[in-house]
Amino acid sequence: MSFEDTGRSMKRQALMVGKESREDSLADCVRDALNSYFSQLDGHEPSGLYQMVMEEVERPLFQTVMEHTGGNQTRAAALLGISRSTLRKKLARFEIG
Repeated sequence: MSFEDTGRSMKRQALMVGKESREDSLADCVRDALNSYFSQLDGHEPSGLYQMVMEEVERPLFQTVMEHTGGNQTRAAALLGISRSTLRKKLARFEIG
């Protein structure tokens, strides 16, 4: 079974993040971070929240995948399920590589 086939055949599971003595899903961690962010606004309205969250998640995603694949863009794109051209655009945007 190839690298790509393995990824396709696996059931989708929530990403689990170890946090102290408990495990939270990635969604729980995002929810906690957003609730903390909102509580610190002190009555101010957030702006550009979607873009901020996406950048906060995408940058470490692409950095970690590139490290995991040893910088191999073909493997990284396959692992992410995106085209190499999209991967290259994201890497350039986040100045990775």
